[in-house]
Amino acid sequence: MHDFRQVDVFSAEPLRGNPVAVVHAADDLTEEQMRAFARWTNLSETTFLLAPTTAEADYRLRIFTPGGELPFAGHPTLGSAHAWLEAGGQAQHAERVVQECGAGLVTIRRGERLAFAAPPLLRSGPADAETVRAIARALRIQPSEVVAAQWVDNGPGWVAARLRDADAVLALDPDYVAMADLDLGVVGLYPPGGEVAIEVRGFAPELAVPEDPVTGSLNAGVAQWLIGSGVLPPSYVAAQGTALGRAGRVHVDQVGDTTWVGGDTSTTISGTLRLR
Repeated sequence: MHDFRQVDVFSAEPLRGNPVAVVHAADDLTEEQMRAFARWTNLSETTFLLAPTTAEADYRLRIFTPGGELPFAGHPTLGSAHAWLEAGGQAQHAERVVQECGAGLVTIRRGERLAFAAPPLLRSGPADAETVRAIARALRIQPSEVVAAQWVDNGPGWVAARLRDADAVLALDPDYVAMADLDLGVVGLYPPGGEVAIEVRGFAPELAVPEDPVTGSLNAGVAQWLIGSGVLPPSYVAAQGTALGRAGRVHVDQVGDTTWVGGDTSTTISGTLRLR
């Protein structure tokens, strides 16, 4: 038996964020058991807390979608850190937790809310014209409606498209078949002075996640792109999940060379998992 928590991430309102299933002390589980349980939960991500393999880390994490394993993902990182701390995990440093995962070591800052340090991009730079046409087909829009498109891949493979504004993002009716193997993020700005700066949507049908409610890894890549290009200020709040009836809020702060991506976390389900 294993302790189990389901944590809502990126919302201060109950049941309005993105849930992640977290299995504690999972070192005895096989990879096939992990994959099977992730398929069974049918959440965008399910994670397994393991003993670290390096002295620098507080714990190791494996992250699975219903369709496969990810080297890194944002909302599972925050939700798993929340679950680990709530279960009595003792970090080596009072101000931070260090997670080991497929993408390496990820630092999670403790404070008013948990925030992870955005990992380096594995692929960046503008998307070429062919990719922009593929994005437009997947979103059922014209290529001319894509203001800009950029690779923001920090593990899951994200390419992001900026549209005219937040309303254009919310109006999308994507074609998931045409999307094929694109892991696609879409962003649009709100008018200045509001609660949130941008609306974000994230689509990953190849990972069996047609639309993800709130996506930390995508928001991390978008922040590095749009802060770096001067479109967004160093600190802002992003909305995601609106189209799905959620109220995701992603808090972004760039401090020096580090982009911190944070959000509220709360345990909604706790219990015991039996796989044998």
